[in-house]
Amino acid sequence: MCGICGILNFNNKSVGEEVLKKMTDELAHRGPDAQGFFFKNNIGLGHRRLSIIDLETGDQPIYNEDRSLGLIFNGEIYNFRQLRAELEKKGHVFHSRGDAEVIVHLYEEYSHECLDHLDGMFAFALWDQKNRKLFIARDRLGKKPIVYWHNNDCFAFSSELKSLLSAPFIKRVVDFEALNLYLSFRYVPAPWTMFKNVKKLPPAYYMTVVDGQISMKRYWSLVHRIGERKKVSEYKEGVLDKLDQAVSKRMVSDVPLGVFLSGGIDSSAIVSLMHRHTNDTLQTYSVGFSNQLYNELGFADTVSRCFKTKHHELIVNPNVLEVLPKIIKHYGEPFADYSCIPTYYLAEFAARSVKVVLTGDGGDESFAGYYRYTACQMAEIFSLLPRFLLRSINSFMQNLYDSDDIRKLNWQMKRFFKSLHYEPRDRFLRWMSSFNHEERGSLYNNDFLQHLDQGHDRAVFEGYYQNKNGRDFSDLTRQAEIESYLPYDLLVKTDIATMAHSLEARSPFLDHKFMEFAATIPYDLKLHNFNNKYILKSSFKKLLPREIIRRKKQGFGLPVGEWFRGPLKEYIKGILLDPTTMRRGYFNKNYVQVMIDEHMNSKVDNGYKIGTLLMLELWHREFIDTC
Repeated sequence: MCGICGILNFNNKSVGEEVLKKMTDELAHRGPDAQGFFFKNNIGLGHRRLSIIDLETGDQPIYNEDRSLGLIFNGEIYNFRQLRAELEKKGHVFHSRGDAEVIVHLYEEYSHECLDHLDGMFAFALWDQKNRKLFIARDRLGKKPIVYWHNNDCFAFSSELKSLLSAPFIKRVVDFEALNLYLSFRYVPAPWTMFKNVKKLPPAYYMTVVDGQISMKRYWSLVHRIGERKKVSEYKEGVLDKLDQAVSKRMVSDVPLGVFLSGGIDSSAIVSLMHRHTNDTLQTYSVGFSNQLYNELGFADTVSRCFKTKHHELIVNPNVLEVLPKIIKHYGEPFADYSCIPTYYLAEFAARSVKVVLTGDGGDESFAGYYRYTACQMAEIFSLLPRFLLRSINSFMQNLYDSDDIRKLNWQMKRFFKSLHYEPRDRFLRWMSSFNHEERGSLYNNDFLQHLDQGHDRAVFEGYYQNKNGRDFSDLTRQAEIESYLPYDLLVKTDIATMAHSLEARSPFLDHKFMEFAATIPYDLKLHNFNNKYILKSSFKKLLPREIIRRKKQGFGLPVGEWFRGPLKEYIKGILLDPTTMRRGYFNKNYVQVMIDEHMNSKVDNGYKIGTLLMLELWHREFIDTC
């Protein structure tokens, strides 16, 4: 795994070496083992390397035979040996033993269609000297990032925002539309970033830059096509076989390898399959909390004992005031999924003894693992009831006592019934938003509101449902989240947390061939009689302990509400009601005050709303106030 960056000037001016080296230095945590540069006329490329495969000859940039192509690459290509053999038969000559070089020769052979041949996770940039073309691509699911900026004179890109922003010609101006999207989604979706004119390349896209002209094209989409229904046993065999293949090829490494083990079905399934492919003792890593509502260590220990792993446990009592600034610096923009904190600690913990970990990321999206998909189905059933009866039920639910924790059933039931009268997509967006449409209207001050399209989040959300052929809204939403929540929240969280500690993460559930197979499984076998992940659990019934198969999903959450009304109470008030915060001109102070007071008095759990605003303000202080 690595970090990449580059600058292409459109005015034939040479790239400043100091600027590019500074950008590259900002990526040192992604690649502490080596660095490399390419400078030629108006193009400059920088690379930082984390050595995983081909430790001796894999430094970059990588070139073709006549050095007319130069490549910098971040990721892993799992089928590189097969591709290399095919390319050598066609006459291509290789000078390294690693996976990056196959991309150069594939491009020589197939041009942009080289991407169709790659099996792996990647972000790369390739300079084509003969055509004076910069070719940049990102993997199908979005595991490896690319951000970029351009004007009439220059194009610049990097693996991370803080690297890109170190270029002195890029101005740090807040993008108000991105801010509005963040307050809805709790992350900033592609192509936006929190900086005006700085963009993210979406997953499964490539871009070309030629003579100052930039074009982009999507090269892959996950097609959900059921076809003729098979026997359940055939689907189960397919799940085991294709996931086993995905695990096996991700265990190729020239450095120590481990696995993140939560004790949930996904990570436990990965451990069970890894156990098949090694005679060595597996290294497993788990993180837990003293608050039992958020602690899964007992389940992880059960799996560890079953497969005789060398298990490493970390009890986290986070020093939030210490860790949040570190996290903000690495993300480069506000990110309000607070599970980024335990993920950050877990990566730091594992990196002490291994350089590669496998994870269970992606299982929930392919197999309907989230309870919100169950809620979608339940909502469709309740929507058939007469309106007067729905109003009566909702009135009863809203009169229940308020909950001070969002994980408690009464809090979740009140939210569920309060949104039932909305159209399904609006209802789901409300469930997922930190601040819904009306709440943002009250949160923003009137002057700032004039700069915004308040319906923008809904329009963006609608876009994820385009060209979906599923008939069940719950299934449509699961498909939409593969293009939104998965790449812009979960995979960002994993990439940032692991690469901050020079640790490579590999996700077998995100193998595109496995996901293409999973997309052929009927939805009623994924969410079966309100039983999430039915087909996945059935597939592993003989391989995993009974309590793992039967356990309820817990999630990787944090007791942020408890923290904010406890040890961080005065800190929260000091930050969010600070004159510096209010002078930014975004928010209505009275609304923020009431929201904080309600939370501190345990009237309602506003922890995630408060956390969303806190991350936004800390980001301003790190990236805007100091520039």
